Amino acid sequence: MKSISVIIPAHNEEKYVARCIRSVRAAAKEYGGEVETIVVCNRCTDKTAEIAAAHGARVLYNEDRCIANVRNDGIFAAAGDIVVTIDCDNRMTKGTLKEIAALLETGKYIGGGAPIRFERYSVPLFLNDLLCSFSFGLTGLYCGIFWAEKETFMAVGGFAQLKAMEDAATAKALKAYGKKQGKKYTALRDNVLINSTRKYDALGDWLYLKLMVCNMGTLFRAALGDRRGLDKMLDELFYDYNG
Repeated sequence: MKSISVIIPAHNEEKYVARCIRSVRAAAKEYGGEVETIVVCNRCTDKTAEIAAAHGARVLYNEDRCIANVRNDGIFAAAGDIVVTIDCDNRMTKGTLKEIAALLETGKYIGGGAPIRFERYSVPLFLNDLLCSFSFGLTGLYCGIFWAEKETFMAVGGFAQLKAMEDAATAKALKAYGKKQGKKYTALRDNVLINSTRKYDALGDWLYLKLMVCNMGTLFRAALGDRRGLDKMLDELFYDYNG
């Protein structure tokens, strides 16, 4: 059985890191093969590292304000044949690693993502879910959990060096690379990413829909090359968020 490395980027995630690791351990038990868990602590000032180590994870440290670099540090250090990434406040279902290994074993797939399900639902979260499902179905660029053989991640240079939307860009790169190999980029069928609602719990369920409407000018200027407003918004929502 191929070995697997699970990469978990984390910025001040002491409230969530243990449950994420527990979900990985449950999936590892279901898989039955060798699985290592790597938590990449990004500018952590809380007890994320200590908790991760206490739960059996290998801990790395990164000071960048770029989620792609955080993930890549874990990927490049991974010992596993297969690499899987998951955000620290999210969880995987217990059959995830087994299904990933089985799909790669067929030789038909270069890698892929996973369907996303929220921890809870409301009208705006249901709309978010529909929007994500529509986008994934239209583009085929499944995100959430990323998975592929390590040599595949290395071949595409790891995650795209972007501060935001790196997931879609990476999925696009994996899909293009797979096409050259005669393989498809796909999504899990029987397992899902359990998506955290912590930002919605703290900032309201309409959070991202409101952001898109209220920051159309910022997004337009960023598309034209002026990223100052976008970078500030990204820092507030992601790189400095400690909720």
